[in-house]
Amino acid sequence: MPQLSPLNWIFLFLLFWLAVLTISILIWWSSNTFFKPEHLEESKSQENKWNW
Repeated sequence: MPQLSPLNWIFLFLLFWLAVLTISILIWWSSNTFFKPEHLEESKSQENKWNW
């Protein structure tokens, strides 16, 4: 394995933690219940309270 400059080690370190953070955010976002279809169906079945 070739020698890396200190700047490249810093870039690798940042890239690793950026990947960990991105995967963690994707896992958290996929487990969110904000946009589940059953919530959309419940909102459709409610009466419209506006008069127009």
